[in-house]
Amino acid sequence: MSVQGWLLFILIVQVIHGLGTWKLYIKAGRQGWEAFVPIYNAIALMKIINRSTWWTLLLFIPIINLFMFPIIWIETLRTFGKKTTLDMVLGVVTLGLYIMYVNYTQEVTYHANRDLKAPTKAMDTLGSLAFAIVVATFVHTYFIQPYVIPTSSLEKSLLIGDFLFVSKFNYGARTPMTPIAAPMVHDSLPLVGTLSYLKKPQIPYFRFPKLEKIKNNDIVVFNWPRDTLDNMYHPSNIRIDKPIDKKTNYVKRCVGIAGDSLEIKNGIVFINGKELILPERAKPQYFYIIKTQESISQNLLNDYEITESSYLFEIENKIWDRPEVKEHLINNFSIEEIERDTETSIISGSISQEVFDKLNLKISSNYTLGNLTFDKVERMKSDSRIISTKRRIKKGPEDGIFPDFKDGKESPIRDWNSDNYGPIYIPEAGKTVTLTKETLPLYKIIITEYEGNTLEVNGDEIKINGQVTKTYTFKQDYYWMMGDNRHNSLDARYFGYTPEDHIVGKPVFIWMSWNSNGKGINKIRWERLFTTVSGDGQPKSYFKYFLVLLALYFVGEHFYKKKKKAKENV
Repeated sequence: MSVQGWLLFILIVQVIHGLGTWKLYIKAGRQGWEAFVPIYNAIALMKIINRSTWWTLLLFIPIINLFMFPIIWIETLRTFGKKTTLDMVLGVVTLGLYIMYVNYTQEVTYHANRDLKAPTKAMDTLGSLAFAIVVATFVHTYFIQPYVIPTSSLEKSLLIGDFLFVSKFNYGARTPMTPIAAPMVHDSLPLVGTLSYLKKPQIPYFRFPKLEKIKNNDIVVFNWPRDTLDNMYHPSNIRIDKPIDKKTNYVKRCVGIAGDSLEIKNGIVFINGKELILPERAKPQYFYIIKTQESISQNLLNDYEITESSYLFEIENKIWDRPEVKEHLINNFSIEEIERDTETSIISGSISQEVFDKLNLKISSNYTLGNLTFDKVERMKSDSRIISTKRRIKKGPEDGIFPDFKDGKESPIRDWNSDNYGPIYIPEAGKTVTLTKETLPLYKIIITEYEGNTLEVNGDEIKINGQVTKTYTFKQDYYWMMGDNRHNSLDARYFGYTPEDHIVGKPVFIWMSWNSNGKGINKIRWERLFTTVSGDGQPKSYFKYFLVLLALYFVGEHFYKKKKKAKENV
């Protein structure tokens, strides 16, 4: 919805409010016209129902107002003597329109000094619960949001099972664009799995002033720009075009910011021609081909914290070198040759059981493909069990790489893959680029989906919003998000740029870390509790300081109660 459309929607709501309450305003000693004046009518209504003026602010905060409106409807009805359970139910289920019925058909009395306490214990409990939800939703939406790391894309920098606090205000809190939604859940309701929101209406994008700009190497939570899953809990083949703020939350490292030129050479990121130096806490991983003296053991994998590994296969050279076999495997199974000796080749890839049996393949006992950090590779050099390690570097075009998505019919224009990519420009708001048939795929999604233009291409002619053009000027900043687990991360190399309006927040604190593979007390990664996500040096746990403060709190509370009780007995 555009800004004009949203203002029109607000105007209609204000007119309905005025038509439905103006007589009640008069009953309360106000002027009838006050019911029609936006914002002022809410301030006046707070005085009528004897509630604080600051409640007015809550009525205009998306999501929060979903709880405030029913409360205001009930409070208004009670103020004019309609306080039975039926009155309150009708007020809520009719979305406040029952007040309009009362306004025109009922003779009511204004109770200016009515008792503000809930009439029943149940209503008191309900009111307290509603207030708690309002406060929690406000904090969750505009200040701090809990988040859990669900995948290994940032392993070993952030681990699966890390529970984070994500700051909304560091990069500027974003007001919800989807105002009618369940509080404190994302795109779907837990357990039932149904969508947690209504797609319409949509509020125009707005972000509060930021404390800091996103910098290279910042870890950022954002809405996955290419998300079309129907929901998080029960994804299916159904495509759904989600509102921006209801797209799946992702967390990656921002390696490129607006205005940067990015290139990846043999897996190493270069920004503006210089290698991107990662912070000490970052632990990038790559897949290595590991050759061992004896059969690969689980102990060896554990020693080097190899959490992702895959088999490699042995194939006789006389079979592998047959053109029809080699061509079939490469084209249909993304097979690559790793190493060979006089009789046997080691190959990597995902193949079917049928092909495995037909070619008499064997799972290699001395080779494996595993994810390793640079420091682990250095350690392996002095390990007598290891013969060699070789970083896997992809060659040639890769299917699914941005922007030249292959559809099985056409080959990509660029010879890019996840290890050798670019150079590519990361768009900056206000900057203009030249459009040609070759460069258009880089910016097509930005022009159409992210910035809402129409695009037509006829031969060499490019039309945007019906006008022939050879340039495009960007409306917002974009970022390049990548996982530290370089060979196992669905990131910008596959989905492209992340727009500014998709930014959610900055992870600042790990308050819990759960290892599902651990046993007993070791399921908790104690060394990661209460550690900061960013900062110089290695992460440091502040958990013991938390325990000390908690103990001091309980001791202080004990002596306070003891002193208070002593005074009462005097």
